[in-house]
Amino acid sequence: MAVREWVSINGAIMPAEQATVSVFDSSFMQGVGLFTTMRAYNGRVFRLDRHLARLRESARALGWAIEPDDAAMREAVAQVVGATEQAATRVRLTLSTGSLRAAQDAAAGLTIVANASPGAAYPRELYQKGVTLAVSSYRQSGLDPTVGHKTTSYFARLASLREAHAKGAFETVWLTLEANVAEAAMANIFAVRGGTLYTPPLTTPVLPGVTRAAVIELAAKRRIPVAEEPLTLEQLTRADEVFLTGSMIEILPVVRILREPIGAEKIGDVTRTLYEAMGERIEAECGNG
Repeated sequence: MAVREWVSINGAIMPAEQATVSVFDSSFMQGVGLFTTMRAYNGRVFRLDRHLARLRESARALGWAIEPDDAAMREAVAQVVGATEQAATRVRLTLSTGSLRAAQDAAAGLTIVANASPGAAYPRELYQKGVTLAVSSYRQSGLDPTVGHKTTSYFARLASLREAHAKGAFETVWLTLEANVAEAAMANIFAVRGGTLYTPPLTTPVLPGVTRAAVIELAAKRRIPVAEEPLTLEQLTRADEVFLTGSMIEILPVVRILREPIGAEKIGDVTRTLYEAMGERIEAECGNG
């Protein structure tokens, strides 16, 4: 029997096929929404607090009149993770500013939706052989108020992924208007040169990824120098190692950008060290005991 996907909408939990949101919801009508995607291991979401903090900070930065309630978000996640009852779970938490038809004097509030589905891991082969990146024809502008935030206005990212997949690539590199490396469509980017770990600074701007922050933390503990500074595409392609980070992919090695090989075209020592360290950290925070 197939395992059901569960959804929580403003505190009410139900099977996915029963879930509905108003057609007047701001996310549907205007694309005004935020989301975060997380992985649960053994029923525990890795660094849930960081994900919730990022949602709150984004809502504040984007001028939402109502700040997301931590307790309500946490309960929604707990509901769907508990209902799914799987060792590995993909969890998405989505927020919008609510219905555009809500009366001004009514108890208007945010729409809070959480959903969880079983199975969260990418194929092992990707981690053993590495992946190829394309370079997006789109550009990332610091003048866009949504950049650096995970909004539900996601069409450009999906379009750039389709473009990459058409070229046989797994993901794609977004550049800024100044031609510096920003991030991948759905992940942060790291490069290794001469034993130092490089990644674009948050002020690029890029998404303040939860896994990105964890990797920087783990590198510091292993005395791997970290430099958050601008990277050109040439510097990226000439790096000794490149990898992507994200909640779902964790740490994923990159072996080619377009047709250019990265280093020895296989997972590098720093990438392997951090990958193993991430596994240990996840086990420590989300293990069975």
